[in-house]
Amino acid sequence: MRESGRLFWMLAGIALGSLGAAAYFAPGPRAAAGCADRHEDFVICTGSVSTNPRAPTDGVWLLDYRSGKLLGTVIDRDRGKINGWAEVDLVSEFGLAPRANVHFMMATGQISIGQAALYVAETTSGKLGVYTMGPRPDGLPGLVIKRHDMGTFRQDKPD
Repeated sequence: MRESGRLFWMLAGIALGSLGAAAYFAPGPRAAAGCADRHEDFVICTGSVSTNPRAPTDGVWLLDYRSGKLLGTVIDRDRGKINGWAEVDLVSEFGLAPRANVHFMMATGQISIGQAALYVAETTSGKLGVYTMGPRPDGLPGLVIKRHDMGTFRQDKPD
């Protein structure tokens, strides 16, 4: 009886020690930081962009209310320089009247390792666009902003 008690406590100690070691050495949650801020007629947001799978880089999104443009760029990791700007005309994308009273909101979300999507909502029209940024498909230097989807989050009220 005494031997079986010692065996039980020895096995319990091994099991608890293994669980503790597994919890200690398990990878913690990954920080996928995205940041957004606004000032007057501008909104800025960041998120990762997959231009090269072996070298993740940060993308910068800038929404300019004055021109109705969504601008995007990536930062060259080696030189610490901005790599030019890609742009999308949000007035035509969202089907808005020029100089209309609009309100945009935007945020990034991680859709795959090293690639963020940008979600742009226009609250007056009730539309939501999903965008990503990446290298040009024709292989030339520069970036392109690609719209993946456009939908509505508000249904019109019946008369």
